[in-house]
Amino acid sequence: MKTKSNHPRCSEEGGTCKFISHLKINIRQPSHVLSAHSPIPECRLDYATLQRCMINIFSDLLEECMEVFMDDFTVYAKSFDACLENLSWVLTRCFETNLVLNFEKCHFMVIEGIMLGHLVSSRGIEVNKVKVDVITSLPNPASVRDVRSFLGHVGFYRQFIKNFNKIALPLSKLLQKGMDFVFTKPVKMPSKN
Repeated sequence: MKTKSNHPRCSEEGGTCKFISHLKINIRQPSHVLSAHSPIPECRLDYATLQRCMINIFSDLLEECMEVFMDDFTVYAKSFDACLENLSWVLTRCFETNLVLNFEKCHFMVIEGIMLGHLVSSRGIEVNKVKVDVITSLPNPASVRDVRSFLGHVGFYRQFIKNFNKIALPLSKLLQKGMDFVFTKPVKMPSKN
């Protein structure tokens, strides 16, 4: 979630954003404009088509003042006034293209917010503490399916865990074909430390 300048959530060289607006598109509404791009209005769009539509709608604003991922997008700027101006451009584009927003899920002019499961702020991208609490409260796996589920949850944050592959290796070995599932002490949950 970094831009070309290698700074989190900001396209200007050397700076990070201070103000963010998270917007959520309501893709479940039948009146949604994206269904109009389909030859049959009732036809449901797959995520690849949705992403292409979003990129086409906001192509000139991407990486200048906003980021788009499927039905989520973030508008950002270094100052309150600049963020307000960027938000105005984005909302105008939504109006022009009949893009319907779910305002119950929109957060405007916040210093930090949750985007794609991560906490995004002027400090960069951080781990969402709520999700970490959920992971640490999971019981020890009792089956191969439980191990897969646990590794999936923890793997979401692998970029924040130093030597994740080495730490997860004993659990990953339990998933190998032909291995008996024996959850012993050396395999105990490494992430609960």
